[in-house]
Parts: sequence; structure tokens; C-alpha cells
Amino acid sequence: MSKLTRRDLALQSLALAYQPAPFEYLDPAAAREIEALAAQIIPSDGTPGTREAGVIHFIDKALASWDSGKRDLYRTGLEAVQQKRREMFPQSASVAALEDSQAKQLIAAIEKTGFFEALRTHTVLGYFGIHGGAGWAHLGVENRMIFQPPFGYYDAEAAKEDGR
Repeated sequence: MSKLTRRDLALQSLALAYQPAPFEYLDPAAAREIEALAAQIIPSDGTPGTREAGVIHFIDKALASWDSGKRDLYRTGLEAVQQKRREMFPQSASVAALEDSQAKQLIAAIEKTGFFEALRTHTVLGYFGIHGGAGWAHLGVENRMIFQPPFGYYDAEAAKEDGR
């Protein structure tokens, strides 16, 4: 029997501690399909993409709360995507099971729809807004939302006037 080090225990604890939150609105099957579509918008091609950033949880949270008005758009849009997938690739079982080239063809076929526009918006917002701003790191830009005032000359002058 091997001896566990503190490092091994810490890594095991971290693995247990990081459990993705359960979905609030999406069911797991719909989440897999939406995540597969979002992964075509910002793919994992040598850098973290939407899957690694956990964008599906952002989309779920949006549909469960501040953007709940888009639920019907997602429901009907996903149904339309499934219909288009069956037309284009009759042997396929799901969007998530498509080959990369097939998924790109499917995206090209739906990119002018309201559903895709909403999905693209949520994907980009989630990619740049969650988990430490994976999108900003992808661009090599420091996440500026973490800075404290003064932000510029005008704030520094205001702080002097206030005696800070």
C-alpha cells in the first residue's frame, strides 16, 4: 500500500470540492446539446474554450434568473436544431455526438436564427464573465474588473478633494 502525501490528499480534496453546481433550469440532456453548440462558437483549440470555462452553467443561470424570458426561444430553438440535425445527419443521435465537421455544418445552417443569436450572446457573455474571465485570459488581457479606484486621473483628483 502506498503512502499518501499531503499533496495527494490536497489534490483529492480539491477534486472532491470542485463539483459543478446542479442545473437550475436546464435538464442534463438539453445542457449537453447546448454545450456542444456553444463549444463550436468558442472551441477548445489549444486554449480553454466554453467547456473549460463552464459557460453552460452561465447559460443555465441566465435562463433560471435574469434572462428567463428567453426560455421559450431556447426550447423552440433547440427543437428546431434537433430537426435540422436529423435532416442533415439522419444517422446521428444528438448534437453532442456529431463529428466536428458535422457540427460546423449544423452551426452554419442555424446561424441566422434568433436562437443562435441568443446562444452566441450568452456564450460570449459567459466566456468573458465567469470563472475568472477565461475570455480575458484567452486574449492575454488582465481582467480589469478587479482593480480598485482610482481608475484614472479624474478619480485621483476626486479622492484628493475628498481627503482620501
